[in-house]
Amino acid sequence: MAAADLAQIPEVDIDSDGVFKYVLIRVHAAPPSGAPASENKEIVRGYKWAEYHADIYDKVSGELQRKGFDCECLGGGRISHQSQARKIHVYGYSMVSPGPGAGACALGGPGRLRVLQEARCRACSTASLQGFGRAQHSVSTEKIRAKYPDYEVTWADDGY
Repeated sequence: MAAADLAQIPEVDIDSDGVFKYVLIRVHAAPPSGAPASENKEIVRGYKWAEYHADIYDKVSGELQRKGFDCECLGGGRISHQSQARKIHVYGYSMVSPGPGAGACALGGPGRLRVLQEARCRACSTASLQGFGRAQHSVSTEKIRAKYPDYEVTWADDGY
């Protein structure tokens, strides 16, 4: 994977209207074996269809991994996109909450769950918790402003 391949990945892909969850993802060009750390870029993804922030991350990271990229979720939040008013507001965070299959881990118990980026039981990989914390909204809004230069784009750490 080369930096040129990274450049082909759109920095922002969000739904055109409404309030929805979003994640900030760092995408790494996979270095050749034994090479130093690769180049990377951050991307913003937000969709109304997602019930959880992890739904977005799982879909996007899966697609990018199939193309040879590595991904990490840097956090999440919400986006209010009002296309007719030409306004986008970024806010909130991705909180840790029970995920699909919560409590289903037969090996569960105190200390077995990873919090934030990895929403799986350490012992058996059963989905148990999900949440990524707060994305760096200033980074997300700069990327959104670049895609929507004629919009008023704001952010706040307040709200969920």
